[in-house]
Amino acid sequence: MSIRRKLLVALLAALVVTGLAASGATWLEVRRQANQLFDYHLEQMALSLADQPLSASAELVPQLGLGQDYVIQVWGAGGVLAYISRNGAPLPPASSGFDNVAVEGEDWRVFTLEMSDRTIQVAAPAELRSGRATAMALRILVPILATIPVYGLIIWLIVGEGLRPLNEIARAIRRRQPASLEPLPQAKLPEEVAPLVSELNALLERLREALERQKRFTADAAHELRSPLTALQVQLDMLQRARTPDDTRAALDALRAGMKRASRLVEQMLTLARLEPHTQPFLPVSLEKVLAEVAGELEPLAEARRIVLRLERLESATVQGDATALHALARNLVDNAIRYTPAGGVVRLSAFIEDGSAFLVVEDSGRGIPPEERARVFDRFYRLPGSSTEGSGLGLAIARQVADAHGAEIALDDAAGGQGLRVTVRFKTAATRPL
Repeated sequence: MSIRRKLLVALLAALVVTGLAASGATWLEVRRQANQLFDYHLEQMALSLADQPLSASAELVPQLGLGQDYVIQVWGAGGVLAYISRNGAPLPPASSGFDNVAVEGEDWRVFTLEMSDRTIQVAAPAELRSGRATAMALRILVPILATIPVYGLIIWLIVGEGLRPLNEIARAIRRRQPASLEPLPQAKLPEEVAPLVSELNALLERLREALERQKRFTADAAHELRSPLTALQVQLDMLQRARTPDDTRAALDALRAGMKRASRLVEQMLTLARLEPHTQPFLPVSLEKVLAEVAGELEPLAEARRIVLRLERLESATVQGDATALHALARNLVDNAIRYTPAGGVVRLSAFIEDGSAFLVVEDSGRGIPPEERARVFDRFYRLPGSSTEGSGLGLAIARQVADAHGAEIALDDAAGGQGLRVTVRFKTAATRPL
């Protein structure tokens, strides 16, 4: 479908409809005025004869310049036909004024002037009047109808000029290389086109950011996977060189631990890739249910590390969000808390609503994070200096990404009593629609 063709057809159709309506109205008005003019002529002819003696009427008729189509009749006082301007049957007597009569199958328009000593009739064929009125109307309408193709050409050129900015934008995009994501120029654009170009530039910016994130993610993944894969290769070599059952058992344990670390890293990276970009629709999600599910999943890990996993404050707290992403957020926060809390410690989980906002809180009794490091721990693959705990450095990065996608704020503070870390995720608007 061509916008230019559609506009041309629509505008020409509107022009033709309007032109036909105007032409019809003009036609009727011209015919009306022509008929009035012809009636006026008939009346004036009769009045010009009324001023002359009856005997002079025959001499005056040729001087009026009437054609053969007109008929003039003069009746005497006794109703005797005193004069007729052409041969043939006379017109029947008619009442004073204008009238339409039929003579031998032909319609006539007659004006009758009654006087004391005579009656004057002036008549013309109705067909003659209609033909001349139509000719007058056509002389006016034909030029109007003839200009419609000219209007079509003008409309075609005007519409083409109006669409020129769109064609220029299309050519600019067509000339670009696949990797060229610079914004399109927005100077001197029509008001109707500027929003389109603005949205295209916004889309190009999002594409550029997505490609940069993809490149960064690929580079980071390649870098981070190199270490565990190298470690696995070393552990396999150690297993191959083992000479005693104890050496074999130690090598297998090291290999198993290395595989777990690599598996966790891959799992975290896949989670991060699935969350970017976010395309799922938001639905009501119960934060307390999400925390309860995560606690059940990670309870074996907490028991293995001799850590108490406590559901401290679980109240009804519903937000609009992606259930899978929020589950990933909670799982990574709780998993981090368990891994960085020493044996015998406690991890407390809370979900509640306060001041119109929904909160998800994970608090541990570990060694915490120094204030100067709290901004950096959200970077991908970043780990605290000197940390000996197994991890990929992606847990808090995933939590931050999910929080940003939901318009939530995530903050790191000291736990109660100054020992450990308190992670608070605040959702600005709690959902009111029940699950």
